[in-house]
Formats: sequence, C-alpha cells, structure tokens
Amino acid sequence: MSSDKKMSLTVKVLLGMALGIAVGLGLNLSGLISNSFVDTYLVNGLFHMVGKMFVNALKMLVVPLVFFSLICGVCGIGDVRMLGRVGGKSFALYMMTTAVAIATAILIAVTFGIGQGMNIETAAEFSGKESPPLTQVFIDIIPKNPISAMANGDMLPIIFFSILLGISMLMLGKKAKSFVEGAEIANEIMMKMVNIVMSVAPYAVFALIAKAVATLGLDLLASLAGYVLVLVGALMFHLFITLMITLKVFSGLSPAMFLKKIRNVQVFAFSTASSNATIPVTMRTVTQRFGVNNSVASFTVPFGATINMDGTAIMQGVATVFIANVYGVELGISGYLTVILMSVLASIGTAGVPGVGLIMLSMVFTQVGLPVEGIGLILGVDRLMDMIRTAVNVSGDATVSSIVAKSEGKLDLSIYNDPDAGMVDIDEELDIDDSVEAEMAAAIQGTKSRD
Repeated sequence: MSSDKKMSLTVKVLLGMALGIAVGLGLNLSGLISNSFVDTYLVNGLFHMVGKMFVNALKMLVVPLVFFSLICGVCGIGDVRMLGRVGGKSFALYMMTTAVAIATAILIAVTFGIGQGMNIETAAEFSGKESPPLTQVFIDIIPKNPISAMANGDMLPIIFFSILLGISMLMLGKKAKSFVEGAEIANEIMMKMVNIVMSVAPYAVFALIAKAVATLGLDLLASLAGYVLVLVGALMFHLFITLMITLKVFSGLSPAMFLKKIRNVQVFAFSTASSNATIPVTMRTVTQRFGVNNSVASFTVPFGATINMDGTAIMQGVATVFIANVYGVELGISGYLTVILMSVLASIGTAGVPGVGLIMLSMVFTQVGLPVEGIGLILGVDRLMDMIRTAVNVSGDATVSSIVAKSEGKLDLSIYNDPDAGMVDIDEELDIDDSVEAEMAAAIQGTKSRD
C-alpha cells in the first residue's frame, strides 16, 4: 500500500497505457476481438464505456474552467495592454510553429517519396467539407449568444466573452470585487474537480488505449507502413527538435525539464485524441508544474487548443504528398505553398476535437485539386495518428505558454526548474479534512439559523 502511494500519477497513467497496449494487442493478435462476446461486452462494452465516461468528465470541466480562469487571469493582469501583448505573441508563435510544422512535413515526405508506385485499394469513403470563408471565421469569434457558445463548447467565442467580461469588471473597479472573489473561488473549485477526475485516469487510459489498439491491429499499419513511419517521424522531429529549439531560443528555458514535465499531458492527449478535452490537464500542468502565471495560461492554453494545430498540419503535409504520389498528381512548389497557407488558415477556426484533421484535410485537397476520396486510403490508421498528433498539439500549447509567460515576467523559474514542483498526490488531494467538514457544516447551520 505504501509503495502505491509513492507511485506518482504520471507513472500510474504510463503503466495504464502500457497495459492497455499489451491487452489490446493480445486481443487483436489472438483473434479474440472477432469473438462477438469479447467485442460486444469487453472492447465496445466495458472499455468503450469507461473511456467515454472519462472523456466526457474532462469535457465537462473545460467550459467552466476556461470561463472562470480567464476572468481571474484578466483581472489578475490588471493591464489591458499586457493582455494585448500576450494575445499578439501567442497568435504569432502559434501561426509560426504551424507553418514550420507543415513545411517540414512536406519536405520530409517529398524526400522519402512515400506513395510512389503504390496501388492501394480501399472500400472506405470520406465525405469532404467545404472550407468556411475566413470572414465567417472572424465573425463567429463574437458570440450571438454566449450561453449557446458555452453549451456547444465553442472556444473562440467563449474566450472573447470571458475576456470582455474580465475587462468590464476591471473598469467597474471595487464594485466588482465580490464578483472577482467569487470567480477566484470557482476557479479553485474547478481545479479540485480536475484532481478528482484525474484520480481515475490510469484506469480510463487503460480502457481507451486497449480499445483503440484491439480495434486497429497491425494489418493496416503494415499496409501503410511508409505513410505511418514518415508521419510519426515528422511528428517526433517537430516535438523534439523544432519545438525544443523554439523554446530554447525564445525563452532560454531547459528543453529537458520541459519534456520531463509535459509527459503527463501528452499521455492524456494521446488517450483522448482531443486538445479541448485535455485543457484541464494542460492548464494544471502549465501553472503548477511549469510555474506559468494563471493570467497568461488562462489565455494561451484554451487559445492554443483552438488554433494551434501543429500535429494536424504535419499530418496534412504528409498525407498530401502521399495521396498526390498514389494518384500520380504533380503539385509543384505553388501547390505545396497553397497547402501550407490553407493549413495555417484552416487551423484558426477548427475545433480541437477527435477527427477534425480529416475535415481540414478535405479542405486542403479541394483547394489543390486532389481527389477527396483519397482520404479513404488513410482512414484506417487515422485514429492512431490522431492520438499521436494531439500529443504534439498540446506540447505546442505548453511551449508557447512558457515562452510568452517568460517574456512577460510571468513565469516562476524556481517552479519550472524544480523537477518535483506541482507533483500531484491524488490520495492527499482527495482527502477531506474533518475540521474542514465541521467548519462547512457550522457555516451552513449558521446560515439556516439566520433565515
């Protein structure tokens, strides 16, 4: 029991992921996945239910966490001009890393010539979606109904409304003090809820990974080995080389310490394949493990989950070269430049949810004249690739958050450089102190007696 308490949450989650991979492969390779009982009641029954409940629990926290955190962040800054600087720096860095990501991916894919001379047939079909006009993307940032935007989980409108509300509270001054204090308390409550949900993460990660691996198997990976290897290689290059060089050059922070502390977020992102669902975990890690002040993190993290699509951009670059080679289409320099521009623009208004990369890819294909049905060739492996690229996406969010915070003097270096800072002990976090319970009960009784 004592050894279990010594095991950190990150280790438990990694252990859950490893066991999930082992069980999933075992079910797939042994043929048990074809057994109707195993498939119906275990893989698509228990595993699916546990995993889906966990993802829903994370998504449940996103909107209130972003809302209250942004209000506290804006009021904590106390300077609207600084908010403008944080927004400008974040946007510029996110767009720069996305452009570099897809350019690198195209270069790597062209170098290896993936898809040339291949004759892959597939029964899978994909229905494309037209790209929304850029003007509409900017129009939709301002919500017609903020409650509706919150109900739908539309991040950009929520960010806009929360910032506007925070600025209005700053302008109101002392009259809004009680509202600000209430928002700060609500933000702390949401962080406690994050800890509660994270306590079941090892089991949920096991279920999510086991289901994905059992369903996917190795056959599809073998038939698309060139595409998969180049895509994974490009993603790893961006994570370990591009992002770490960017971090070091723009902030001087240690890439080794960053990679050590970001693992937990990457595992969550890999499991859920959703940047938005990972926001609560990313927010907690960036503020408590990296030392980024909430006034910066409350903006950069949800903003990045919405517009930062480094991993998705890399997939689009590799997939474009792959499909172009399979169909014998010569895109040329102008075609590849169009792909880069389209990917960067599309990332601005595309939600951070599972499978969104394929929608963005259909927009790119339509623009450069590639057959959209070619996406059917990579549909089989896209779930696994989506998981990997989401881990890269959230790593980019944390990188930019750290850089912007350091440039604004809003990063606590003592926390960032301490490998144990912000480590969560779930057993302690979930303990309810008897004195706290008694204090709360007395407060409630006092309220009732006054009534």
